[in-house]
Amino acid sequence: MSDETSICSAKGCRADAVWVLAWNNPKLHTPERRKTWLACDEHREHLSNFLDLRGFLKDVVTLEEWERNQGPEDSAADR
Repeated sequence: MSDETSICSAKGCRADAVWVLAWNNPKLHTPERRKTWLACDEHREHLSNFLDLRGFLKDVVTLEEWERNQGPEDSAADR
């Protein structure tokens, strides 16, 4: 993610992302699989609530923390 500008995943938003929302759909993904949405400060709560209501939300961390904890093999996140 660090080689490109990280933009919020909210529809129509072009703001820089600050948060990573890690999620998975248990009907489609293995338990350890993590898909990601990016969020700006304004849309973090809305996107988190959307995922949480469906039982998909697993974690919310800052983009900085996410990038710091990702190994070279994990550098390309699913969006």
